[in-house]
Amino acid sequence: MQPQAIAKSQAAAPYKVGNFDKGALRSDVSHQWISRPADQRFLSLGELKDAMAEKRNTSHEYRVDTRKIEFIAPEPKRLEDTHALTVGLPDGTEIAPNHWSFGQLCNLAQAPSSYLRRLPSQIAADALSYGMRYSRDSDEIKAYASGDSLLAATGPDYGRIFDCEVVEAVMQIAGNGIGDMRWKVPGVLDWQTMLYNPEAPITIDSTTLYASDRDVFIFLVDDRNPIEVGKLPSGDPDLIFRGFYVTNSEVGSGSLRLAAFYLRGVCMNRNLWGVENFQELTMRHSKYAPARFIEESRPALASFANGSTKSLVDAVAAAKATKLASDQDEALAFLQARSVSRKRALSILEQGEREEQRPVRTAWDFAQALTANARSEPNTDTRIEIEMVAKKILDKVA
Repeated sequence: MQPQAIAKSQAAAPYKVGNFDKGALRSDVSHQWISRPADQRFLSLGELKDAMAEKRNTSHEYRVDTRKIEFIAPEPKRLEDTHALTVGLPDGTEIAPNHWSFGQLCNLAQAPSSYLRRLPSQIAADALSYGMRYSRDSDEIKAYASGDSLLAATGPDYGRIFDCEVVEAVMQIAGNGIGDMRWKVPGVLDWQTMLYNPEAPITIDSTTLYASDRDVFIFLVDDRNPIEVGKLPSGDPDLIFRGFYVTNSEVGSGSLRLAAFYLRGVCMNRNLWGVENFQELTMRHSKYAPARFIEESRPALASFANGSTKSLVDAVAAAKATKLASDQDEALAFLQARSVSRKRALSILEQGEREEQRPVRTAWDFAQALTANARSEPNTDTRIEIEMVAKKILDKVA
């Protein structure tokens, strides 16, 4: 499928944002931004794809009989020899595990990786050899190597979704991700003026395109096309725009995850502000994962990318128009009928009226009050339960 060129979007002027308390604060992207060194940051999807394609083109996958794997450590003559370990394959190839694949080998051999890492490699080799021969039910493992380095060691049914395929799928709807099509690396929120600038320059510091030898992470937004969903306290439009991130690990350090949502702003440290309608698709690297990625994830990504803004605006309007309670007693009964305790229900109604400056009566009011209460709840399970009540209310009127 060829990208549907929206033609290069015209530059958009900074616009005022706010009402961050109407949605969640998410730090998913900020965690990536904080932890990625310069050599894991990319300035375009094309540059990212080339790096991931080179990794795939120089890598090979082997199915290896468990009983024919050798763990080779040199005769210890120097201190360095006690840290050297290679994996011998049946064809005579020797490859050295990296930190990640060594842990996977230990897991396959049912041996504690943290303990073996502290032992001389000669002892670790014996322990791994024993574990592979006598502690595994499966007759094979799947090794993934590049040159003389072992990148991953998994069970035989591991379904590898290659990082470069994920990047290619994103490029079909985002081009280079730098503004040549609708989806792009986000701009920046100025906290002093509360103006969001979608045209902020893409630099090593601001990029949201990341990859390492273990994973790939992409975050893009459609911030040149904000949607008005209400008003700010000042009377200015309450603007929201679409965003998504996708992450994958072809070596097995994580599942493929695609998250799509609406948000009101992204600051320089890449926290997401005013996030609403967060939805996530997770796909484990099981036996049929590559086929499922083609059948499910790619269409889901394209569908979200080309989706109309009408559904969100209509959903907000429907929620605001749907009256669920005529007075405080009915509002309290409505929440209690959804397994919310009387004490918490009273707190929710009080908080909702305080923040919205009106009694909680409509589906929108209930959802906003529940979401606000959830943000102040320290227990994750309880917070999710409250947010699910809010989601079900909005789903029924959407």
